[in-house]
Amino acid sequence: MAAMAATAARPDRVVSLREIVADIPDGSHLALAGFAITRNAVAFAHELIRAGTRGLTVTQVFGGFETDLLAAAGAMDCLTYASGSIDRFGLLYAVNRAVLDGSLALSEYSGLALALRLHAGALGLPFVTTRSMLGSDLVAPLVATGQAAEIESPFDGAPCLALPPLHPDIAVVHVDVADRAGNAMVGGPVWSIPETARASRMVDLVAEEIVEVGELDPSRITIPGLLVHAVARVPHGGHPTAVYGHYDFDAAHLRQYAAASNAGGDALDAYLDRFVRGVATFDEYLEEVAP
Repeated sequence: MAAMAATAARPDRVVSLREIVADIPDGSHLALAGFAITRNAVAFAHELIRAGTRGLTVTQVFGGFETDLLAAAGAMDCLTYASGSIDRFGLLYAVNRAVLDGSLALSEYSGLALALRLHAGALGLPFVTTRSMLGSDLVAPLVATGQAAEIESPFDGAPCLALPPLHPDIAVVHVDVADRAGNAMVGGPVWSIPETARASRMVDLVAEEIVEVGELDPSRITIPGLLVHAVARVPHGGHPTAVYGHYDFDAAHLRQYAAASNAGGDALDAYLDRFVRGVATFDEYLEEVAP
């Protein structure tokens, strides 16, 4: 009976996706965990765009489809990343265009260096050191803006970079399955997802499936519920990107988006009007893209 009472007392973190987005004010610092065309929180990006959220700072080790969508909608003011693409389907055209026209400020790191900043945030470190990026053109802009410092190792005098920790306001992760207390599993490569979640002040999840507390194997938990603010169930919420063990990427739709994003202007607006702004829910979007 005591165990049952303890289980019943666990907070239920399941909410709607709209409720998650309603808690995100303009100007928030988001950390996204998608990678190119894999495990992107597309349903979340759609809802954020429909809500008209603006002025976002986004941190993402490797940008992808979700990142380009937010840039296409003008939701971001600042982006910190190592690189990004929509894989074989093209570049992050909307991101690149916004950087070139000055509407999106960009801080660029190596993948290792940015992952280390998240790692430092996760561990509560005051800074972390690395030799990644030394000798590259990435260093000078970061030093000039206070995002890195060139120092000497106190042990051998060799040059290295000191990087400050990252503490995004909210991490958003698309997961395979979560229980009602927010414990979540990610199948396949997890990349920097654990560090991203632990470095952030709050974590919101979009899950393919939600189960009752106690149904998940504790040894396979990627994100513990104690870090999680809310979880929303959105099956196929990563479409058109792939989610390992659930579905592959939608090549036809990614080609369609890449063409619109590359063209920009009216073509990109028409895509957003049809597939994002012109539908009320992600289920309606899935019906629109169904063959």
